[in-house]
Amino acid sequence: MEESKLNNNALAFIALCNEYCGEVENAPLDEKDAFVEKMVRMLPRIYISALDLRIDDEAVVDGPFLEGVLEEDYYDAIRRRMETLFGADDTYLEVFEEDMKYSDTPIAAYISENLADIFQVLYNFIEMVKDAPTPFILSALVAVKEDFSTYWGQILCNVMRALNHLLQIDEGY
Repeated sequence: MEESKLNNNALAFIALCNEYCGEVENAPLDEKDAFVEKMVRMLPRIYISALDLRIDDEAVVDGPFLEGVLEEDYYDAIRRRMETLFGADDTYLEVFEEDMKYSDTPIAAYISENLADIFQVLYNFIEMVKDAPTPFILSALVAVKEDFSTYWGQILCNVMRALNHLLQIDEGY
């Protein structure tokens, strides 16, 4: 089987996922403003790259999809570190929450939790494809793309709105 089945977009997506995970893991080393700017620049690139993923169905093998390898304690540690970094700015009002249409009160969301949720998906993906054969990587790409469509794509868009707000406040716009 050919090993060159990964197109440039798939390779770019994998690289962006790895970069995102590294940035989130190192968030406590940044000042809040610098981290916000990094996320505002990186998340749209991840969104576009995920949206543009095109996988040849014939090259995909059946297999496990996005196994949860991230331990809950590590997820919580990542989330808490970002929560501390954002401080009072961690909370924002969410308007795209399904329960919002049944609620008379605003629904709070948390930047740290949203970024940690995205981290969890991408971390699991990266861990699965690390040193994996191409057909398995292609299957994992299909799974992460499906998960993007049903779950984390909306989270990414929602948290971008909150991060953009923080960036605009810090920039004085």
